[in-house]
Amino acid sequence: MDATSYGPGLLSFIIVAAIGLALFFLLKNMNKQMRKIQVPHDHHEDERHGNGPEA
Repeated sequence: MDATSYGPGLLSFIIVAAIGLALFFLLKNMNKQMRKIQVPHDHHEDERHGNGPEA
């Protein structure tokens, strides 16, 4: 056995590729869930900037 006959191997590549693929789909799903979040409108912020209802 010489220095060029061994390495990480195919199994290691498959494991790393699977982790990368899982990360891609997790991030894609997270972005989809983040878009669904509805941020409540802050009326106090509008009044500070003069965009609120006139009292």
